[in-house]
Amino acid sequence: MGYNGDQMRRLLSRREIVRLFGATGAVLLTGGVLTPGRAVPAAQQPPCIVRPKQMEGPYFIDEQLHRSDIRPDPSTGRVTPGIPLTLTLRVMSVRTGDCRPLSGTAVDIWHCDAMGFYSDVQDPWFNTKGRKFLRGYQVTDTNGEVRFVTIYPGWYPGRTVHIHIKIRTAPLQDRGFDFTSQLYFDDALTDHVHANPPYASRGLRTVRNRHDWIFRQGGDRLMLDPTPNAGGYAAVCSLGLNLP
Repeated sequence: MGYNGDQMRRLLSRREIVRLFGATGAVLLTGGVLTPGRAVPAAQQPPCIVRPKQMEGPYFIDEQLHRSDIRPDPSTGRVTPGIPLTLTLRVMSVRTGDCRPLSGTAVDIWHCDAMGFYSDVQDPWFNTKGRKFLRGYQVTDTNGEVRFVTIYPGWYPGRTVHIHIKIRTAPLQDRGFDFTSQLYFDDALTDHVHANPPYASRGLRTVRNRHDWIFRQGGDRLMLDPTPNAGGYAAVCSLGLNLP
């Protein structure tokens, strides 16, 4: 049974959307279930919902790993253990209140493993330099979609469970639109997942959503709603960009 993140979302009218564009120049997300490989006419798309940018954090590394399955470590071939998570992201361009698929846009994701470690990082708690697990990017197709195969993230001290995302319209150029944020999970679902191996050996996490200082800056509007899928979970998130 999935956990309903929609209860935390506030739907906006078209008039509200236009007003918010003018006031904030915000990045927008839309909710709803998507059919892979099939474009949805603008008239049938759900209302856009304003979502905040969030900080990049210290662990982004532009590895240029173009791949869908980000679980393997390219240096060893070892697949990162954890409960599978298929994450589908759909990127759209927002014009005068309409959301239309945006193709050719690079989408990076990165996050920690079940033990709370990021790859290719030297940190007071771990050293994974030279390894590149749980990092990668995809380029949006004609439907504005990318799909990643990863694992449900673990936790590390000071933060709630999250996935980092970065969207770049021109990743190899100095000029281009760049949006960075973080995606979150319902605490009850995380408790359920983390009660299983390999997460359980990490012990109880120390920070939940409401205690996370970054989550409190709009994280309730960046929630994923995973559903069970083939021994793991699948989640869909649509992101609309109010491009200049």
